Amino acid sequence: MSTKKVHKAWAFATAAVVVPCVAAMPAEAAAMPFTDIKNSGSEAELYKAVSELYSQGIVFGTTSTTFSPYQNLTRGEAAYFLAEALKLETKNVVNPGFNDVPTSHKYYGHIAALAEKGIIQKGTNYNPDHFIKRSQMAKILTLGFNLQQATTLSAPFSDFTKDDNETNKNIQTLLDYGITQGTSATTFSPYTDVRRGQMVLFLYRTLQKAEDDFYIISVE
Repeated sequence: MSTKKVHKAWAFATAAVVVPCVAAMPAEAAAMPFTDIKNSGSEAELYKAVSELYSQGIVFGTTSTTFSPYQNLTRGEAAYFLAEALKLETKNVVNPGFNDVPTSHKYYGHIAALAEKGIIQKGTNYNPDHFIKRSQMAKILTLGFNLQQATTLSAPFSDFTKDDNETNKNIQTLLDYGITQGTSATTFSPYTDVRRGQMVLFLYRTLQKAEDDFYIISVE
């Protein structure tokens, strides 16, 4: 496998798609109000990620003083986080027609914005209160940030899904970009729920890479 560095304007796939404007990371984040994440040890990166994304209005806590990083993330919350990270228009949006997402729903604008961009698929229901899976997370990040999708599966995961190669490619894409990793040396756990803290880390790492040059990973 070889790696070459390219300017970020060319690191995204699909020439016909304009890369969405993403939030720039501030030099210093505002003081974080959440007391359930430590700014040390194994939580140091998470603390920094939550602090910076919270200061930009991209993520929110479960209370005024707790973020609940180990609580599972709902599909509605995921839509909010991603739409805000991409700086999408969430007010003047086209109704995607989900039966379970009326215009009065608290995440309606964010869900509609993602549907309008083709980041999530339109259908009968969106299930905003269901937990988002790791495979679904890989899809919305790959599509949302127009990451160059992997063409070869190089990870040694025994749980790559056999009937959905598109999902496998999205998972491999995040691995190639260094946004996430497996749950073990041989598993990705695509149908495991994503936790709130994990999603923040994935978004933070992707936004950090958007500031700098991306790396295109090619397997030879």
